[in-house]
Amino acid sequence: MDELKKKILKLLKEDARFSAAEIAAMLGKTEKEVASAIKEMENSGIIVKYTTVVNTEKTGEDYVDALIEVKVTPQPRRGFDAIAEEIYRLEEVKAVYLMSGTYDLAITLESKTMRDVSLFVSERLAPIDAVISTATHFIMKQYKEGGVILDNGEVSGRLPVHE
Repeated sequence: MDELKKKILKLLKEDARFSAAEIAAMLGKTEKEVASAIKEMENSGIIVKYTTVVNTEKTGEDYVDALIEVKVTPQPRRGFDAIAEEIYRLEEVKAVYLMSGTYDLAITLESKTMRDVSLFVSERLAPIDAVISTATHFIMKQYKEGGVILDNGEVSGRLPVHE
């Protein structure tokens, strides 16, 4: 990947709302060069999706995020890939990662209730033949997401005045 594409990716990861014109101005390139590079990266699968970081505590919506660790038996000639594919095709699953350590895979999912997460684990995940065991962790609070601090609790730079 050339340097221009690397710089464009860095800027888009910082803020996907940047237009080609804004990126061009920041990098000293033409809008046409930037737009072309972005289109090439989209077509080649380097840029897969543009997304939004949401501070879910401020939405007023109730839901549960969970991290589920999964120990599995690797499949002959496919290793962990076949099991990961079976899991990531489940609608509730937000992400699947191959991990080092005690568990082989880490799954994140979003549900309406803790019971929904429990049913997902017991009825959809555990019955998969290769799944040996799971450990479910409920995410209690987000502090940082996508490199963005969601609520840092910092007070303004001014000290309070007490009478």
